[in-house]
Amino acid sequence: MSPSKQIRVLVLNDMEKLDRTLFRLEQGFELQFRLGPTLQGKHVHVHINYPAVGERFDRHRFHTLDWVNPTGREDDSDKFCSLDLQIAGSYQYYFGHEKEEKSGGGYIVVNPVLRVGADNHVLPLDCICIQTYLAKCLGPLDEWLDRLRVSKETGYNMIHFTPLQTLGESRSCYSLADQLEVNPEFSPPGQSYTWADVGNLVEKMKKEWDMLCITDVVYNHTAANSAWIRKHPECGYNLLNSPHLRPAWVLDRALWHVTCDIADGKYAERGVPALIQSEHHLNAIRGIFWQDVFPKVKLWEFFQVKVEPLVEQFRTLLQTGAKPDRSKTDGKKQLRVIQDPQYRRFGNTVDMNAALEIFVPNGNSPGAVEDCCNWLRKRLEELNAEQYREVNYHQEQATNCCLGTVSYERLAGHGPKLGPVTRKHPLVTRYFTFPFKESTLEQDLPLMDQPDKACHFLAHNGWVMGDDPLRNFAEPGSNVYIRRELIAWGDSVKLRYGNGPEDCPYLWAHMQKYTEITAKYFAGVRLDNCHSTPLHVAEAMLAAARAVRPNLYVIAELFTGSELIDNVFVNRLGITSLIREAMSAGDSHEEGRLVYRYGGEPVGAFLQPSLRPLVPSIAHAMFLDVTHDNECPIQIRSVFDSLPSSAIVSMACCATGSTRGYDELVTHQISVVSEERFYQKWNPQAKASTPGEVSLQSGIIAGKLALNRLHQELAAKDFNQVFVDQVDVDIVAVTRHCPSSHQSVVAVCRTAFKNPKHHKYSDEVPPMFIPGKIEEVVLEARTVERQAGSYRKDEKSINGLPGFTVEIKEHIQLKDSRVVKQAGVTSRGRNEFVQEIVFERLTPGSVITFRVSLDPKAQELVGVLRNHLIQFNPHYAAGSVPDKNAPEILKTPLTQVMEKLTLADMNVLLFRCDSEEKEDGGGCYSIPGWTALKYGGLQGLLSVMADIRPKNDLGHPFCDNLRQGDWMIDYVSNRLVSRGGTLGEVGQWLQAMFGYLKHIPRYLIPCYFDAILVGAYTTALDTTFKLMSSFVQEGSSFVRSLALGSLQMCGVGRFPALPPLSPALTDVPYRFNTITNQQEQCCVSMAAGLPHFSAGIFRCWGRDTFIALRGLLLVTGRHMEARNIILSFAGTLRHGLIPNLLGEGVSARYNCRDAVWWWLQCIQDYCNMVPNGTNILQCPVSRMYPTDDSQPQAPGTVDQPLYDVIHEALQRHMQGIEFRERNAGPQIDRNMRDEGFSIVAKVNPDTGFVYGGNRFNCGTWMDKMGESERARNKGIPATPRDGSAVEIVALCKSAVRWLVELNKQGLFPYTSVNIHRGGSKLTLSYEDWNRNIQSNFEKMFYVSQDPNDPNEKHPELVHKRGIYKDSFGASSPWCDYQLRPNFTIAMVVAPELFTVERAWEALNIAEKKLLGPLGMKTLDPDDMVYCGVYDNSLDNDNYNLAKGFNYHQGPEWLWPVGYFLRAKLYFAKKLGKETYDKTVYLVKNVLSRHYVHLERSPWKGLPELTNENGQYCSFSCETQAWSIATILEVLNDL
Repeated sequence: MSPSKQIRVLVLNDMEKLDRTLFRLEQGFELQFRLGPTLQGKHVHVHINYPAVGERFDRHRFHTLDWVNPTGREDDSDKFCSLDLQIAGSYQYYFGHEKEEKSGGGYIVVNPVLRVGADNHVLPLDCICIQTYLAKCLGPLDEWLDRLRVSKETGYNMIHFTPLQTLGESRSCYSLADQLEVNPEFSPPGQSYTWADVGNLVEKMKKEWDMLCITDVVYNHTAANSAWIRKHPECGYNLLNSPHLRPAWVLDRALWHVTCDIADGKYAERGVPALIQSEHHLNAIRGIFWQDVFPKVKLWEFFQVKVEPLVEQFRTLLQTGAKPDRSKTDGKKQLRVIQDPQYRRFGNTVDMNAALEIFVPNGNSPGAVEDCCNWLRKRLEELNAEQYREVNYHQEQATNCCLGTVSYERLAGHGPKLGPVTRKHPLVTRYFTFPFKESTLEQDLPLMDQPDKACHFLAHNGWVMGDDPLRNFAEPGSNVYIRRELIAWGDSVKLRYGNGPEDCPYLWAHMQKYTEITAKYFAGVRLDNCHSTPLHVAEAMLAAARAVRPNLYVIAELFTGSELIDNVFVNRLGITSLIREAMSAGDSHEEGRLVYRYGGEPVGAFLQPSLRPLVPSIAHAMFLDVTHDNECPIQIRSVFDSLPSSAIVSMACCATGSTRGYDELVTHQISVVSEERFYQKWNPQAKASTPGEVSLQSGIIAGKLALNRLHQELAAKDFNQVFVDQVDVDIVAVTRHCPSSHQSVVAVCRTAFKNPKHHKYSDEVPPMFIPGKIEEVVLEARTVERQAGSYRKDEKSINGLPGFTVEIKEHIQLKDSRVVKQAGVTSRGRNEFVQEIVFERLTPGSVITFRVSLDPKAQELVGVLRNHLIQFNPHYAAGSVPDKNAPEILKTPLTQVMEKLTLADMNVLLFRCDSEEKEDGGGCYSIPGWTALKYGGLQGLLSVMADIRPKNDLGHPFCDNLRQGDWMIDYVSNRLVSRGGTLGEVGQWLQAMFGYLKHIPRYLIPCYFDAILVGAYTTALDTTFKLMSSFVQEGSSFVRSLALGSLQMCGVGRFPALPPLSPALTDVPYRFNTITNQQEQCCVSMAAGLPHFSAGIFRCWGRDTFIALRGLLLVTGRHMEARNIILSFAGTLRHGLIPNLLGEGVSARYNCRDAVWWWLQCIQDYCNMVPNGTNILQCPVSRMYPTDDSQPQAPGTVDQPLYDVIHEALQRHMQGIEFRERNAGPQIDRNMRDEGFSIVAKVNPDTGFVYGGNRFNCGTWMDKMGESERARNKGIPATPRDGSAVEIVALCKSAVRWLVELNKQGLFPYTSVNIHRGGSKLTLSYEDWNRNIQSNFEKMFYVSQDPNDPNEKHPELVHKRGIYKDSFGASSPWCDYQLRPNFTIAMVVAPELFTVERAWEALNIAEKKLLGPLGMKTLDPDDMVYCGVYDNSLDNDNYNLAKGFNYHQGPEWLWPVGYFLRAKLYFAKKLGKETYDKTVYLVKNVLSRHYVHLERSPWKGLPELTNENGQYCSFSCETQAWSIATILEVLNDL
């Protein structure tokens, strides 16, 4: 089985611009774009310049991706658009929505696939071992293979050539005279080799040697003597097309003449001889600059204005009565110098319009005009002085830069020591070409005003220390040339591309042809001087190269100093690998850190899913021991360090390499400019002293061959996990580990940054402990001295130190090692062997590499474990072995075991918080020194692992706990085994898998524990969803995540929470009680919220249960559980009410007025949503309290059909309910005042409204009772909501309307309620009751926009119009007028009560004032008692806050959001498509925040409430039944 397709998901967020973030992908991957919360509901369009099928890549051509909505529903939170990535390169994407064309974007980089050999097999990027050659040192082409064979025989598989083109007169490898011609030096006399001949050689190496070749492309400059630049001077920066360089050219000529004068001895008497040897000489040069050069060239004149002509122009304007045009000034009265674009002396001017605005004459008299002109003259002279000072700063910097260069080149110990100043070695490098006869400065300067001459003064290229790499230093606005900040390459002319081909057609065409030739013959390119190459140029050229060779390998070395800026280059150019250098490390510790940084996962990393988020990465590294343009390591470190540092580099999980000469121990940098000797040829029999030839005995070649082979084997065999151990100051151990075979290779390298001959290294080498069984010593090697004569620099070939070679042994047994003294085996627990290695001769400069396997028994058990994991992921097939002695339970796939579980079982398997577990005598697993898991079930573990897995956070306390012992492993299986039944079977399956797990090395336990649990968890979820409704099965991930809330909240505890149902009822679940030895009912009950309302007497609440039941049970298809809960609560009806706190029925409290109406609403929903749902009306209800005062009755004693119980509830309300709670007093409520225990619920006969309560109790969901004696709110409800609460009136309306309909269908036998008033019997029909509420509702509840509305009893209390009151007839009338979210509930259950336009206006006010990020504010923030932060522990003097008095006075509760959104959707539909579409957007946008919370919450739920603006509230339940349920209902409505 091949591993499943790799899919990466990139989540788009509004305004997120990721141009500096690197996303790397492989060919064959699928990339999916999905919408983040900020974009949900918007019409987003995604564009990318990845070529459409059959098209060629054009980076300016974008096409729009199509959205795929897997569910096909309005809830499209899972929709995505995707790309199948088959073509290498860099691609830009952007997205927008509605009118925003671009509201975010970024880049993706797809890696090339490289192929070698006659069979064209793949060369993985991490297998690359590259070696650099200076092409000019290879000699004639017919001799190349003899010289290149050295690389083949040393184990390299890629050659990097410096440019192969004709070189300029400086002979620098990077100064090219003709980009299109092969260097004629490669052709011996009588031959004329072409690119085709070079191509044939490259192809031969690819096919026969399995080697690829790449070469440099140089876009920034050309040789100063290039013939084509003479013909096309517009291709460089000259004084015609770049007049801003004129002042810099003048200074450059002046400095050249200083060089000539010093060389000719003219300054000797002023203390500056031709040979500069001291600081005194430097100071004398500084004097010459300031006394002779600057006064003579007067650079400031290029930046100044000519005062008198401007004053005259101004005078003329004043005399003709000119007035300023204010539309042209920016309102700032400032006179600024306007730079002359041609940079002539005194060519600058000022804005006369601004002058007229600033200098206004006092009248028209000649005197007034003259005064004005004098003011302007004074200001112009001030401006000239400012410009003079500015140029002076430039001259100071120029002086410092020049003297810094002179000091480095002629005085510094580490500099080139150039000797006397001559015309060949000038004082400072020239910045411009001067292709004319030498003359005096006075004769030179007029040439810049002659166009035919000025066009040939071309600016040299170079580099600027600390400059912004994204800025071109030769363009206007940069002062690099005048300030002499450029470290110039005097042999190269900087090329001027402009903004595109139209700006310089010849140059673009020439360089494109050069690029295409290179791409035709070479597998890849190195972008020379990449950080200074204009990005748009490199982009266009690489696009041309990829058109020729789609899988072009692109490397570059960047010196930006910033990873983010590096990413800009990598993204825009599609760079495959960035060159990194081990020489940048100052010590072995840093060298080891670089290995860890540049590739690989940690050892024991988790297996990542094949579909996962696309995460930012760092650029793929090409890690070199040294690059060809840096100093020789032997000069900086020691010859003995060459081998161990190479070994450290070779162990890196990335591309690696070196430069020719390093392995031969060449003692100097092979200069790209001055080196003219040839590389040595390969001769297997060559002796150390043979000039011009090398063999395996030369330098460290034998060691490098072994290391390169090992590097390639490790990458090819997926040893992609890395561990770096700093054993001591000089010793670095690098482990590469294969996650499928669990083999490791450990390289122990003793570096020698300092020469052991002069530096005392410790003889004490600490022992090493290597876990596992050492199979062999792959290699042991060290650099040793030999008798081969002393080093003499050969005149014809580039030779290295003959007196050193490598002593190496490969593939030997540990006992035969000369480096290891002894290896003892110690056991660290079951099947975990650790070998202690004591070193004998691990001298500085030596390397030993071990191949390590697991202990054979552990190896077998890992294989067996992987075999059993294949059922979850085919990836585990690699390294798996069949299980010959599998326990019986493991012979059945886990899916089959789990198919026998019920959803109540799934509650145990996946969830159950600490208090639920404790009820069973257990508890959630607690990790010492960290925290307890949220759940006893699998979700508790998976929530933690979901955070650890993507980051491979193996140092997490969770992973530590797994490595230290089997406690957590045993907890998981024992918890289920102890339950017996099918859950016990799942426990046995886990136990059997853990049996293998416990016997593998501890460092591997976290990743395999994760694999087992992920497999079990996903299987459980698949099984769960199959048992739910089609809405869930076919729903989005969001729907499914919410549906898990049904499992979370609904379960069966150790003690049944629900009162028993009638024995006459069929399909009731039973279980055997081991304590009573009898069968007992075990119906699922619903917790109100976790963790606070999950177990014992506080688990079940009437109101919470029936607000949540529709969403959690009916929408998810759990009809039987819903029926049982409805009937169980029906059995507890007493006084015409359903209990608030259920207390198993026997301890019920009947102190709420709304639970009975929510119960009735659920019965209605059940009848409407469940197939044959009205059958429930006939179901027997076992009445616990047949009369108000009866003792609890045994089940079946008094049975009634449900419709009778319904009728009784309504009849009792119409009759009027009035009673005092049983056991009233502190024993049932320690905060309630005595008056609060009196319960009243009645119906107003005039309006049909249910009303009740008093100011000392709270009968609705806003039920906070004051608790603070200090603040004097104890016993006073914060929100009594007495009178007629808006949602209760609507729930009552919904119920009576439904009963009228049922009666008409013959499903409900009653048409009316009978009551007794004053001794007489009265009858009120349900139809009349229904009509009554309908006709009075808006009259009494709507707060009209009309201040004179006759229905308004208290106009003085109105503070918001166009809303619906929260209640009607409250004992404190102002409470009626408070804006709260409760009317939105009424709109959903009885929408017929509302006029559409009024409802819409009220909903918009609620949206504006009450809607928060996750919840609805429970009170208008404009209300004087509003407070949005709930703190139940705070006790102070504040009446409105103490002891959480503001529970419902501002904090944002989640469940009303569901009703608000459902109401919006309902009324939006009535208002037409446009309104509905906008509302759908709002709904999706709001719900996206719930989705994010759900995904991130370790509880995998939605909280009870948040503090204001969505802030976390620590006193809230972390997950609440009704919060999840009402959000699920919104998605169901969509």
